[in-house]
Amino acid sequence: MQWTDRIRQVKIILVLAAIIIAVASLIVSNNLVKKLADEEHNKMEVWAEAMRSLNKADENTDLNLVLKVINENNTIPVIVTDSKRNVQIYRNVNLKGVNYEDSLKNAGSISEKLLNEGKFIRIYLDDSLKNDYINVCYDDSVILKRLSTYPYIQLGVVMLFVVVAIFALLTSKKAEQNKVWVGLSKETAHQLGTPISSLMAWTEILKENYPDDELIPEMDKDVKRLELIAERFSKIGSLPEPVPSSLMDVMTHVIDYMDRRTSSKVTFIKEFPENDITVRINSSLFEWVIENLCKNAVDAMEGCGTITLHVEETASRVIIEVTDTGKGIKKKNIRNVFKPGFTTKKRGWGLGLSLAKRIVEEYHKGRIFVKNSEIGKGTTFRIELTKRA
Repeated sequence: MQWTDRIRQVKIILVLAAIIIAVASLIVSNNLVKKLADEEHNKMEVWAEAMRSLNKADENTDLNLVLKVINENNTIPVIVTDSKRNVQIYRNVNLKGVNYEDSLKNAGSISEKLLNEGKFIRIYLDDSLKNDYINVCYDDSVILKRLSTYPYIQLGVVMLFVVVAIFALLTSKKAEQNKVWVGLSKETAHQLGTPISSLMAWTEILKENYPDDELIPEMDKDVKRLELIAERFSKIGSLPEPVPSSLMDVMTHVIDYMDRRTSSKVTFIKEFPENDITVRINSSLFEWVIENLCKNAVDAMEGCGTITLHVEETASRVIIEVTDTGKGIKKKNIRNVFKPGFTTKKRGWGLGLSLAKRIVEEYHKGRIFVKNSEIGKGTTFRIELTKRA
């Protein structure tokens, strides 16, 4: 549990760091764009003053400096209109029109938009006449527009790269985990093989020497049980072919086994339909899933309570629910219960539910999840299997 919490904390720290970097980048970029916009506005004020000087020029006015200022603007789109909003001149503006009249109309609509947005400088040609003026309408330059959108494009590319990198890391991690699972399972099955064979031989000797002993058949069942467990471990990593099986027989077999090996204070309740249900499963692996759920239920109830196994069939699915009257699962832990290594017990590796999820989803193409859980009242795990021909 501490390991899982540590991983979650690392993820949160990484996400927060990414957000801080993104916000800082946006703030710096926006400040640069604002400074550039202010600089362009100052340039347009100088350009507008040059236009005023040009309009008020007489034969004694030196127009060299004025024309130089006007002609040096090669980046900022500008449209000059009179007091009646008629377009006089325009510069650095991309107009859509097949002829001069269409272009002029397009320039007029653009100037109206800029006027409404407040992007203009009004220059009075005669201080005594308030209706004698020109409007110098201007827009952001191409460079400024690109700089305004560039940070967002940059962040989008970075985020895409981060997502791809995380996905690749998770895929690689999952592949490594699968190799570890398979190797551990195969080695466990191999190591169990020799002592199980010896136990089987000793059981046969005991049967011959003490044929009337009532405990020997139970010992034989446990030895066969160990053999079944070794078989299950050997199948992890392979793709055992599911075959049509009686779900009621599988469930009943698990309940009988668990009932004999748990406290008398634990009660098993079967809620099965009257008709038998046939599903395509690998019986030994699916029994393992139900056993894990029942064992977890017994642990959650601390050896005293009720476990209800409910089975129902719909048109497209078979549903199995295992409900206990235990201590329940905290909401923050529900999404972690199927993760390898997660456990709330003092003893245990936290692998049971992870194995159950792999068996249900990878081998049987079904779903397993926590349907509901309430602290102090119990938990319901639900398995959904799709009917297949």
